[in-house]
Amino acid sequence: MDDLDRNILALLGADARLSVATLARRLKVARSTLQARLERLETSGVIAGYTLRLGESARGIRLRATMLISTEQRSLPALLSRLKTTPEVERVLTCAGRFDVMVQLAAADPAALDHALGQIAALPGITQAETLVHLATRLDRTA
Repeated sequence: MDDLDRNILALLGADARLSVATLARRLKVARSTLQARLERLETSGVIAGYTLRLGESARGIRLRATMLISTEQRSLPALLSRLKTTPEVERVLTCAGRFDVMVQLAAADPAALDHALGQIAALPGITQAETLVHLATRLDRTA
């Protein structure tokens, strides 16, 4: 990847709806050059796809939290499997450090979040858990 590729990715990251003509004009390259670069980035897997991301209001999400969990190591596979059945769980990451698992949750209201956190806390193999309720997003480079 060179500077042109990185600039293409930066512009598409900011607005994936930009047309090839607009991208070429902003980057001061020929449209055919830009199209070839996009095709190469797509076929090499650098660009995995273009998608629609619904906003939280469209999904009814009003509350987010992160739950940090320490587990008995032998129970980790079963715990990960059980977390998949909780609809409020959006993402599960394993970690190195004080906690073994980080669970990101999204719920429509405090009662739904409380219920989900209670279900998770009751799962066997959890030795410690801490929950962080999100107040505001200040930076999101994944959007």
